[in-house]
Amino acid sequence: AINFLLTLIDRLVMYCGSRLGKYYVKERSKAMVACYPGNGTGYVRHVDNPNGDGRCITCIYYLNKNWDSKLHGGILRIFPEGKSYVADVEPIFDRLLFFWSDRRNPHEVQPSYATRYAMTVWYFDAEERAEAKKKFRNLTDSRKREAPLNED
Repeated sequence: AINFLLTLIDRLVMYCGSRLGKYYVKERSKAMVACYPGNGTGYVRHVDNPNGDGRCITCIYYLNKNWDSKLHGGILRIFPEGKSYVADVEPIFDRLLFFWSDRRNPHEVQPSYATRYAMTVWYFDAEERAEAKKKFRNLTDSRKREAPLNED
């Protein structure tokens, strides 16, 4: 079922390809499933891709049947860059959400008082992802060349 869903989401992203502006998407992350245990747990305000790791689109699929945000909380709050308003998204079952992964969309998960599930995948811009991988390889290669000092 998850593979089928991911195939549909992939097709939708590819269909929208010409509308993605400068981005050229040809791969995505593996699916990450998050479970908030319902004891007031949330997730602090953050940006998914603050440092140019290649993620350009965040896609979240909600798995919460019979969700009541007034009772259960768990709202995803998006703070669009440069705007005076927020976008509150209820994590209701079968909802699919897309937003830009960069600094345009800081977001948080407000405290959840029932078990809350969400599946997230990130789509990568090919050029930015290749550059990020190159930087990582260069960083790890330089660390391999360094040797610890002998204390003898």
